[in-house]
Amino acid sequence: MGEFKVHRVRFFDYMPCAISAMAFNRHTERLAVARADGAVEVFCFADNYFQEKVIPGQDGRAVEALCWVGQRLFSAGLNGEITEYDLENLRPRYTVEAYGGPIWTISSNSQGTLLAVGCDDGTVKMFEILEEIIQFQRNLDRQKGRIISLSWHPSGTLIAAGMMDMIRIFDAETGHTTHRLLVERGVGASKSKEVVVWSIVFLSDHTIISGDSAGKVQIWDGFTGTLVRTHLVTKWDVLALSVSPDESSLVAGTSEGTIVQFQFLSSTVDQQDKEWIRTRTFKNHSHDVRALVHTDTAVVSGGMDTQLVVRPLLDKVEKKTQESALRKIAFPHRNLVCCAKKAGLLLFQFPDHLEVWRVGESDGHGKPGDSLLVKRKPEKLIQLKTKGEDHICCSALSPCGGWLAYSTVSSVRLYRLQYNNNISITKVSRLPKELRWAHQLCFSSDSSKLFASSTHSTVVVVALNQLECKYLQTLKPKSGSRQPVHLLFASEDGKWLASANTDCEVHVYNLQKLKLHCTVPVYNSCPTAVAINPATSNLVVAHADQQIFEYSLVQKEYTEWSRKLQKQGLHYLWLERDTLITNITFNPKNPAHIILHDMFMFCIVDQSLPLPEAKAILYNQMTLRSLPEPERIRHSHAFKICKNFQHLLCVTLLEDHSLVVVERPLLEIMSQLPAPVRQKKFAT
Repeated sequence: MGEFKVHRVRFFDYMPCAISAMAFNRHTERLAVARADGAVEVFCFADNYFQEKVIPGQDGRAVEALCWVGQRLFSAGLNGEITEYDLENLRPRYTVEAYGGPIWTISSNSQGTLLAVGCDDGTVKMFEILEEIIQFQRNLDRQKGRIISLSWHPSGTLIAAGMMDMIRIFDAETGHTTHRLLVERGVGASKSKEVVVWSIVFLSDHTIISGDSAGKVQIWDGFTGTLVRTHLVTKWDVLALSVSPDESSLVAGTSEGTIVQFQFLSSTVDQQDKEWIRTRTFKNHSHDVRALVHTDTAVVSGGMDTQLVVRPLLDKVEKKTQESALRKIAFPHRNLVCCAKKAGLLLFQFPDHLEVWRVGESDGHGKPGDSLLVKRKPEKLIQLKTKGEDHICCSALSPCGGWLAYSTVSSVRLYRLQYNNNISITKVSRLPKELRWAHQLCFSSDSSKLFASSTHSTVVVVALNQLECKYLQTLKPKSGSRQPVHLLFASEDGKWLASANTDCEVHVYNLQKLKLHCTVPVYNSCPTAVAINPATSNLVVAHADQQIFEYSLVQKEYTEWSRKLQKQGLHYLWLERDTLITNITFNPKNPAHIILHDMFMFCIVDQSLPLPEAKAILYNQMTLRSLPEPERIRHSHAFKICKNFQHLLCVTLLEDHSLVVVERPLLEIMSQLPAPVRQKKFAT
């Protein structure tokens, strides 16, 4: 493993945003997650929790609540607007003003015909869900005080609304209040404070469960409007509730970072008198748990510490399977770092700006494992702030370092860079009309072309020179897929361009003829990284289920090595990894070396060595170093793995064959988090 000079980069100061809301679509097994900056992410639980889509945020668009209606996704926020998202083009489709001040909550009936939103002015507003848009229908009886939380009864006839110091039950047809439930305040000094009902759940047996700022989870009889039982679970706030699909289990998230589980159990043998009993407490967060989802087999949580945590309930899953492992998803499953290999520059993407850095230089040589003295420190050359309110979707830096491009949901911007003697950046003012916005951006290896993925999995090709930017062609797949492209890769020899979309399709285009060359056989797991070997023109694809395929672009078939790999099968420890391969590159000194990484592991796959058997030690590099050479040869296999990393964001090779490793240590992230927030602040 000591065959590269390594630049270990730790100055990408990327900070994930807090999770503010979540919604789970049980039919498609998609989880929507909203961040504090207004970004919305969609994870596919059926495909190893892959983050398949990201809709960038916008200044002033804070999402407070999310809601699925069929395959349509809606959000509401403190700007007073309801937004429906275009999940094919990864942008807001439209926004509707509710005219009730800040919106705290949004919920749909089980029939998928009506949306209800709770507003700051005390109204619950009903919107009819039409085929293309939503339309205001009416207000329910206006209340004194803001509506903080909502929950429909599964029948769609009643709505429970959490407020300050009370819960109201509305008849959804007449709009009138049927019951008013007064919530007890805290004890001692807290008795003078209003109690905020942060979350509410309306069960099919007309039980209402509430979580409030006094730290209580309360069980109510929805028929009579009476309190059945109170559970004091924290000294602070209960911020979120979620119930399992069969309504036998409930979880509550607190501002202490704990999650408390309740189960509907019987205390007698005859199973007649069931009640909600507190059973377990989980501690997977350091700060407020703002959002919860209870699936059939797991509890999914998120909050101020930015991590999405999937906690399996071991009584619901088989032990020692991938489904039973605790997961913490801290970073996006997409590249936020781009490297100009020929120039030794790095581009870092933040939501609202870009940074261009020059990597440092070392002095002298050393033995494997030595830390070399730094002759020239890394240098930030440019910080580019975006124009307008929209956050950045994607960005790219050309291999020569002379071009920089980024896209928002509304436009693409292209810049010319000078960085040798005097550092300057010049915007290219006239862009082709076909280059409107992009999901992914990529430059050719000679920096003469820009590729931008557009609608319906198409790719726009633009020629670049000193004087102008000229449109050449739009590359289209024959499949007619409407899903967005999330991966683009241009080959070193300038012949090929590979694209992958969230329909699990991988298309390869011939750049000399500017037309489709082939489509890789569709595999039922989404690609997470693609790359083309410059020596062999073989396409290597890593998928969300941890499988790896190698496809010959010349022969238009899987290679012999790939067939052997699939026949023997990957090592079980490789398949059990819970982070996905996010980048692939190759060793120019040895074409048989495939270099890839996930968030915690760096691996060189040596195709000249035998594949690891099931009984082989997969993570054996440190062990091999201590063995004599004959033993080392006998135990070596194709997968050379190093795990001494935290949050590995990018691994790539520069033109001088030195390796750039960009990572973000977890301790640095945690030190930047604010002190735990004990109570959510209201909009003024």
